Amino acid sequence: MSDLDLPDDLVQLERNAWEAAQRGELTAAQAAEVQAAITAHAEASGLDRYTVEMALKKTVRHPEAGA
Repeated sequence: MSDLDLPDDLVQLERNAWEAAQRGELTAAQAAEVQAAITAHAEASGLDRYTVEMALKKTVRHPEAGA
């Protein structure tokens, strides 16, 4: 996991998008939904959007790195 406290629903959105991308099925709407959720979480938390996005990607794509 990352050092940031990421909400489960945000992690699940990214996980679903990542799995769809791996299957070649990611839609623009799905990607936009993830980006909107990242931006909303960053604003609500007072964090930089890029920091949230990188932590989220690390959590979903490389969970063993934070274990």
